[in-house]
Amino acid sequence: MSDEQKAIKTIYFSIIANTVLAVTKGLAGFFGNSYALIADAIESTTDIFSSTLVLLGFRYAKRPADDNHPYGHGKIEPLITFAVVVFLVISATIIAVESIHNIQTPHESPQSWTLFVLGAIIIWKEISYQIVIKKSKDINSSSLKADAWHHRSDAITSVMAFIGISIAIYLGPGYEAADDWAALFASTFILYNSYLIIRPAFGEIMDEQLYDDLILEIRSRSVEVIGIIDTEKCFIRKAGMKYHVDLHAVVDGKITVKEGHQLAHELKDYLRLQIPQLGHVLIHIEPDV
Repeated sequence: MSDEQKAIKTIYFSIIANTVLAVTKGLAGFFGNSYALIADAIESTTDIFSSTLVLLGFRYAKRPADDNHPYGHGKIEPLITFAVVVFLVISATIIAVESIHNIQTPHESPQSWTLFVLGAIIIWKEISYQIVIKKSKDINSSSLKADAWHHRSDAITSVMAFIGISIAIYLGPGYEAADDWAALFASTFILYNSYLIIRPAFGEIMDEQLYDDLILEIRSRSVEVIGIIDTEKCFIRKAGMKYHVDLHAVVDGKITVKEGHQLAHELKDYLRLQIPQLGHVLIHIEPDV
């Protein structure tokens, strides 16, 4: 199974899980008199749309390179990450506004049984986060990482709701708004996570040099090819799940142009074999003097 297929399968998992959770939280929040749970349901609903965006992005990124896109369509991924973050910010804003409104409006305390619902949701969302974040690391996907953080932020808001509902129930009159304060606190955490998600995506769009470990691996692998004496410059840019490389390789200055050309092809093929996540590899031959 290719990296793209693994990513798409993971996104389907996210969409199904978030749909079930949004309905569960909404019903529990409505009948259990908990706005923190309803806020949680709002976030899960936005997660459905953001996961759908990620899915569409992956399907677009799978398109092969063409005359207009010689490096493929992978740059759509950080753009999708931006869109996912927009959904996170929208959900956090809605939760914050409604929380402030509810704090100012007297209302009954939540039902105690909502704690059991939240406990199950917290466990499931953390498991979902671990599944998706592992896949994002395996295939080097920024948008899948953003989707994973949707699961983690959902788990955090559920933890806040659990704490708020517990305070409202066990401390009694005067603490009815505790779960609303919990939802408000959770919204600020979601905004902070939004920054953590979008920062690497900006770096990817701007071709920021963030891949020191990969550069070291490329350099060490390069000298394993017979005829490659050393390497000089090495630039990397990421597009989707592939890393495109510009590498200056040092060879014996006395060899012919044809031999240097052959060495460049051997080096490119070797690097792509040893490091599968590499895409285009452009080798510039430098003479050893």
